[in-house]
Amino acid sequence: MQKHTSTQLFRYEVQGGVSEYHAILRITDPHLTYAEQIESLQAAYDHLISEEIPGAVAVLKRYFLSDAANQANMLLASQIERSDCALSIIEQPPLDGTKVALWVYLMTGVKTRTLPYGDYEATHGSYRHIWSASNCNKASKSEYQTRLLLNDYVMRLAEQDCSLAQNCIRTWFFVQNVDVNYAGVVKARNEVFLTQGLTEHTHFIASTGIAGRHADPEVLVQMDAYAVDGLQPEQIHYLYAPTHLNPTYEYGVSFERGTYIDYGDRRQVFISGTASINNRGEIMYPGDIRRQTQRMWENVETLLAEAECTFEHVGHLIVYLRDIADYAVVREMFEERFPNIPKVYLQAPVCRPGWLVEMECMAVKPQQNEAYSPF
Repeated sequence: MQKHTSTQLFRYEVQGGVSEYHAILRITDPHLTYAEQIESLQAAYDHLISEEIPGAVAVLKRYFLSDAANQANMLLASQIERSDCALSIIEQPPLDGTKVALWVYLMTGVKTRTLPYGDYEATHGSYRHIWSASNCNKASKSEYQTRLLLNDYVMRLAEQDCSLAQNCIRTWFFVQNVDVNYAGVVKARNEVFLTQGLTEHTHFIASTGIAGRHADPEVLVQMDAYAVDGLQPEQIHYLYAPTHLNPTYEYGVSFERGTYIDYGDRRQVFISGTASINNRGEIMYPGDIRRQTQRMWENVETLLAEAECTFEHVGHLIVYLRDIADYAVVREMFEERFPNIPKVYLQAPVCRPGWLVEMECMAVKPQQNEAYSPF
């Protein structure tokens, strides 16, 4: 472990194939200045890729900041010579009292390049993984910003001979003042999805819609996204868990609870932001953070089981809390149940005020399917 830092690492290693890693890097001394925290985090990252997983390359970095308006520029300056991947920067304060934390997703055995408009591509075999991060604009309302974000993304995908419906696997929408601005995100997303053939009769896209702030106060919505080129339609599956969750369109939104992709050598699972909800769309256990956390776990566990996975296959956890006063309780619960899964706790209100906690994750498990090319 590097000085003043903690690194949690998930390994999915394949001899002769593509290995995957999730790492959560955190600061352990909140007394450090922001500049010192950035320096310590970067030193820990350099140690990770040079000593612990040599040969791995980052495909996505997401930095979580406590005060983006005062911190983003310094972080960007530190990354100028290290802009080796899709870079996502969002104000979602780490709940341990520090100023910055990092989630990084890495691979081995891939060829990488930056595409026009800044998207990042990792290629291996017949697959192209396209990561898009920190997309934003300054239209006058959250609805207009979301519509522009999605329409621009559709055009960028088209330039890569891809489409939203066939290739996009995962999105994240970070919404400033989510209690006010999320309705505009929902309206725009529903309308754009309809134009792209994404309906309740086809499918939607796994997603997280959560509070998050850009350094520029005029940016109300920021979007990250992930797409894969080279998949056959039958490789993509959607998760529903109908005993525990209802279809999202029943309460007016358009995203999938989860998605999994079958490759020749593994199954990848993407669990959307999931909270304490039942299969009628009702918030379970209002005001009770312990029971909401337990129901959230149960919902995620049921989604994972539908993909024939368990929490043992999970590579990382991102935990969002509305109220910082709930941090001690939730952290204790997570550390007791999932001590070895890389995780980060953030202050980020969920899209419904009654939800006190939400989580998302990715998972991977080995499998053999000769119908598909290896990952």
